[in-house]
Amino acid sequence: MAVDPVPTEPNDEPVPTEESKVTLARVMGVMDANNYGDVHGGVIMRAVDEAGAVAAVRHSNGPAVTAFMDQMAFLEPVKLGDLLTTHAQVNWTGRTSMEVGVRVTVQRMGVEGEIHVSSAHLVFVAIDAEGQPRPVPPVLPETELDRLRFQEAQIRRTTRLERREAIRRLRAQGLD
Repeated sequence: MAVDPVPTEPNDEPVPTEESKVTLARVMGVMDANNYGDVHGGVIMRAVDEAGAVAAVRHSNGPAVTAFMDQMAFLEPVKLGDLLTTHAQVNWTGRTSMEVGVRVTVQRMGVEGEIHVSSAHLVFVAIDAEGQPRPVPPVLPETELDRLRFQEAQIRRTTRLERREAIRRLRAQGLD
């Protein structure tokens, strides 16, 4: 079976944030939970990564891999039988990378409305057929909320780069 080649040059046309949005949902089953009926954090993290990857692939029109996940706090437990939903979208783009925001909610039997469980920000890198980074089109934030998310993503990127450089400098000092 032939595989279509991945584009190597980006489409310079900005892609509206709306085009990357994705919602994935599934009911949490016995294999997802511990003996107390609470869903394992790793199961939720996997759902976040999957939704983020779909948004990144939609935006970049090809494969993308997870490069980084910002901290993730669990605000509420997820229970056996809950409908876990992940909402993801691309917030910011660089040359080959994209920040994707993911919000996790659950619907619980007997409880009205959605319960916010967690939020996370992930960085994905678009890759070509050889697994090398490839350019991505710029994101076009169209709403006030999307513009705010874009600006927040720039702050997180700066913080990530500063932290990485500080650690690199510390390690370059060597151990005695």
